[in-house]
Amino acid sequence: MSDASTSLPRLILASSSPYRRTLLERLRVPFEVVVPAIDETPLEHETPQATALRLSAAKARAAAARVAEPDGLLVIGSDQVATFDGQQIGKPGTHDKAVEQLRAMRGRSVEFHSALCVFDSRTNDTQSADIVTRVRFRNYSDAQIETYLRAETPYDCAGSAKSEGLGIALLDAIESDDPTALIGLPLIALTGMLAHAGLPVLGAR
Repeated sequence: MSDASTSLPRLILASSSPYRRTLLERLRVPFEVVVPAIDETPLEHETPQATALRLSAAKARAAAARVAEPDGLLVIGSDQVATFDGQQIGKPGTHDKAVEQLRAMRGRSVEFHSALCVFDSRTNDTQSADIVTRVRFRNYSDAQIETYLRAETPYDCAGSAKSEGLGIALLDAIESDDPTALIGLPLIALTGMLAHAGLPVLGAR
């Protein structure tokens, strides 16, 4: 990457997700939130990995385009796509759809693709990664599904279960290189990308 300004760029989180905002706050670096406006519909025949990577980059660039900053920006985009039986699983949106998703996944394994993009407007460079988490769901009952959904209403969460909340009771196992990826923002990969872009979280290396 070419040498850019010695001053630290503004850091932008391109997301409307309160979960990603809370995760980024863990790093204790100042950032702003800009909500990108993009169409998140998967393309025909697009793989889950390709969808997640494409949308994470699109979110980062869309947010960057909304902010005027002559000294440059670092913009974080992220997207998550769940896959089950070869099909992409989106956010349920409604109670009935969440019930349908959880019934289909009980006793089964689901892959979550948590894609990350850091866009540097100073150089027009992007760094991208797809962090895969494999989740095995318990063989829970319909009554337990109802109890969970009424308690947590995870209708804005792909797969209808929040592992950082009560949804952990629905899970039998989680396999991932990054425990934050399943929540929506892979912080291990992100800290490496920020350091590469000249913003090491723990200061000068």
